[in-house]
Amino acid sequence: MDSSKKLLFPDQILSSRRNILTRFGLGIAASFLLLTLLSLTSSSFNVPFVSPLLQGLKSSNLNNSSSVKQVNEKPEVVNLTDKVPDVKVPSFVVPDAGSKNTTLSEESKVPSFDSGQRSGETVKNSSLAEEGNGSVADDQNTLEANATTSVGNSSSLVSDLGGRFVVPANTSKENGSVTEDRSRGSYEDCDIYDGSWVRADDETMPYYPPGSCPYIDRDFNCHANGRPDDAYVKWRWQPNGCDIPRLNGTDFLEKLRGKKLVFVGDSINRNMWESLICILRHSLKDKKRVYEISGRREFKKKGFYAFRFEDYNCTVDFVGSPFFVRESSFKGVNGTTLETLRLDMMDKTTSMYRDADILIFNTGHWWTHDKTKLGENYYQEGNVVYPRLKVLEAYKRALITWAKWVDKNIDRSQTHIVFRGYSVTHFRGGPWNSGGQCHKETEPIFNTSYLAKYPSKMKALEYILHDTMKTPVIYMNISRLTDFRKDGHPSIYRMFYRTEKEKREAVSHQDCSHWCLPGVPDTWNQLLYVSLLKAGLASKW
Repeated sequence: MDSSKKLLFPDQILSSRRNILTRFGLGIAASFLLLTLLSLTSSSFNVPFVSPLLQGLKSSNLNNSSSVKQVNEKPEVVNLTDKVPDVKVPSFVVPDAGSKNTTLSEESKVPSFDSGQRSGETVKNSSLAEEGNGSVADDQNTLEANATTSVGNSSSLVSDLGGRFVVPANTSKENGSVTEDRSRGSYEDCDIYDGSWVRADDETMPYYPPGSCPYIDRDFNCHANGRPDDAYVKWRWQPNGCDIPRLNGTDFLEKLRGKKLVFVGDSINRNMWESLICILRHSLKDKKRVYEISGRREFKKKGFYAFRFEDYNCTVDFVGSPFFVRESSFKGVNGTTLETLRLDMMDKTTSMYRDADILIFNTGHWWTHDKTKLGENYYQEGNVVYPRLKVLEAYKRALITWAKWVDKNIDRSQTHIVFRGYSVTHFRGGPWNSGGQCHKETEPIFNTSYLAKYPSKMKALEYILHDTMKTPVIYMNISRLTDFRKDGHPSIYRMFYRTEKEKREAVSHQDCSHWCLPGVPDTWNQLLYVSLLKAGLASKW
């Protein structure tokens, strides 16, 4: 083989390249060495082509030293108020409610909300948002294990609208007392329905001692029916942003002097009515001057009941009207009686309260019963009985009928309208008539993740109050505050049981809808009192 054409193996090629790179590297090193020597002698020799390079090196060093200095300095305080963007409330589109043929389904037609929390009180121009972010747990062990969890157990910082950072409020596991780092404002500018229950360690609760009021229906009188614990009467409502005044019974009566206040609705409103009677009565020295005008002491039957406060020439009444609209019946083809609910007609009780000075309405619980919930051949408008109509649509149409009646028949210069929202129930394990229970509950819920979602019925109501009514309405949004109080129901203590056997049998038929008195409805009346003060109605009485 010709020696001029020898094969070069890979290691030989790499060795040759390494030699070239080595020589190149030595050349670069020598150049840098020369530049260094020139820089050292630059003060003695003027080297034109080196001077610009040296100037660049000096400039770079100055900039680097400046950066280090800024990092080590104390940072400038920035006003976060200018940096926080405006809070935008979610908007929504509600379908036209004018057509009778429009069906409002729970999923598609009731306004839904992705975020935000309901404002507690809605008057004419309020906006809607969903309150609550979970559902009530069915498992008793899980519920009881989490019921005492602190509400504010996050260590993260929360920014308020003023740009300040505050630690969330802490809730004690033992007594639920809330301590906040922010100062409380006036109740006049506060959402009084957004808050938590705290233990009243003094004698301010309850408003009247258990057993002191003779006008509590037996079903609500848990103390007389043998309930052994009494912690349920020792909780008070604390709004997050303010303190609220205690209900002053004599001041309330003074504002009612010569007036007529009427509760209209179902037995939950009767629950609230009896509470107010007991609170106002307890504030008076001469209790014989308070009496039901017909002499009755049992108020379970539908009808009209009126308590007169003689020294103030005023009455506080209750009218049983669980649907607002008219219940009707007629003979069917086969001679059977067909019961219907006339969604387009108010019931006949309106003459009992249309002249009132203050009207407190509620409806909701009777719409959960089997007949109304199924809605088969039950709902009627004009001569038409619907074969099937969803209960939420029927509820909305009944409220529209009520709203039209209020706008047409109520003198806004004389009468003030209040609507109390839906009171949440706490049945576990089944409905009210088939095993639902709440009899072992002795304290409120503290973990908000166990609260139910905001009721769809209240979303429908708020749409009507906001978009269809001309008459201003004070909306008492008590749904969330009642949701906390799983401990406040009569449960098995809705009657007095003479034997242990009777008590055991009562476990399968409990009352987890109504409330013990004294108890939660006393707070509703405190919030009624404060809501009336907030609305400035006292100056008009």
